[in-house]
Amino acid sequence: MTAETAAPTASAPAGSLARTGGPKEDSAWLEHVLGWTLVVVVAMFVTQVGWL
Repeated sequence: MTAETAAPTASAPAGSLARTGGPKEDSAWLEHVLGWTLVVVVAMFVTQVGWL
């Protein structure tokens, strides 16, 4: 098996990759707020459960 036959999809151009549908570039504040909200919720859960 040669390198050419081992990974034929590795040569696909990066521009043809599918987008994931994540937040757009102009909504950085929303991503920041949601990230910190997740941190607070996880911290409250860990505190209530008593893991740490």
